Amino acid sequence: MHLDPLAIITAFGLIFLAELPDKTMFASLAMGTRMRPLYVWFGTSSAFIVHVAIAVGAGSLIGLLPDWTVKLVSASLFAFGAFILLRGSGGDDDDDTEVKTVTGFWPVYSTAFMAVFISEWGDLTQITTANLAASNGTWSTAIGSAAALMSVSALALLAGKFIASRVPLKTVQRIGGICMLGLAIWTAVEIFTG
Repeated sequence: MHLDPLAIITAFGLIFLAELPDKTMFASLAMGTRMRPLYVWFGTSSAFIVHVAIAVGAGSLIGLLPDWTVKLVSASLFAFGAFILLRGSGGDDDDDTEVKTVTGFWPVYSTAFMAVFISEWGDLTQITTANLAASNGTWSTAIGSAAALMSVSALALLAGKFIASRVPLKTVQRIGGICMLGLAIWTAVEIFTG
């Protein structure tokens, strides 16, 4: 196994920049306000590693999946996330009611894993990873791409934790729910326009 530092840096830079404005980053931020951020990060990172392996190993096969099906499932998961966040924020502003967060490693891990795993199919970063692997070497591309994706998720989760420590949790959950609902609508619109 030969690692090319330039290929690792190239993959990291391209994937990091492509993932920053991506809906998965915003989903990570929203999940981090309601769930334990470290557990979310393990879930998103695992999903990213699986996607990098798939992209590097069989990137050309990704295009065979029906794009509208992937986007429909992704939109459904975002809508479900919005429902959970908005339902949890409640309609009253009574400060005596405690807003519960999703706890437990496996529920948080599996939610984060599935949200990213399904929504990243055919994503720009996955296609870019496949293209880089074809020309720059598989291991170097895999390491750079996985590190970039996990870094963006970590940044989103840190931002979510920072925001949650300074803004009331109900407000954060409402904003997170609205963001998730926006992502669900955005993804559903992509089915018809993309």
